[in-house]
Amino acid sequence: QITSGVQAVQDTVIQKDHRLSKAMVHCGSLHVTLLVMHLSSKEEVSTAVGALSDSKDLVEDLLKGKTVDLSFQGIDHFKNEVGFVKLAESDHTAILMEIAETIKTIFQEKGILAGEDRAFKPHLTFMKLSKSPKLRKQVKKIDPSLYEKFKSHYFGDEILHRLDLCSMLKKKQPNGYYYCESSVILGEKHAAEPDDAELVSLSKRLVENAVLKAVQQYLEETQNKSKQTDGSPVKTEEAASGSKSENENDNS
Repeated sequence: QITSGVQAVQDTVIQKDHRLSKAMVHCGSLHVTLLVMHLSSKEEVSTAVGALSDSKDLVEDLLKGKTVDLSFQGIDHFKNEVGFVKLAESDHTAILMEIAETIKTIFQEKGILAGEDRAFKPHLTFMKLSKSPKLRKQVKKIDPSLYEKFKSHYFGDEILHRLDLCSMLKKKQPNGYYYCESSVILGEKHAAEPDDAELVSLSKRLVENAVLKAVQQYLEETQNKSKQTDGSPVKTEEAASGSKSENENDNS
């Protein structure tokens, strides 16, 4: 609902001034920034991943089992150079600001300079002139009348359930969202659900264990066969074919 509302605003603006198509944020990239940092090495990225992981328990302690329901309503701008959807003021946005402050403190304690001195103002950016240097030469300011009819539009609600550590420079994902170095899921219900990476890792371990077991069984049977005086080749072939079929089943 929120995404389609944002697209409607973008379409309206582009119809009135097609040059601003270059200023639009891909809907797959929509996010609310809690803080920005500069990580200049793999070690610093690793430290930041650890800081995000550490923040999970503290944020959940802050939430005390409650959900944060963020309501997106109305449009505003920064210096007529950035257009964004506003978060409606509520107890929930106050909690979001507490979360941002908590995370900022954790990152700073880890030695990562995060956040800015100016007050944190959560927002959902949908267009910005800085996306295109060429555009900035043509358009100095975005005319607010272009999105006037959406000035108080209700876009929808979103429940906060995930925090991402995103790279602004690495190639984006196929869906348009940023490359994620790490994520934390908030809330027990979500945390109990394994992600794709965990499932792949588990599958690999299961296959590896099954293959090792099959090879071990084959070797044991081969050794037992060599100890027998009469020696029957049928047993060895059965063991080999049994091992092969187990391998095939495990791989499938």
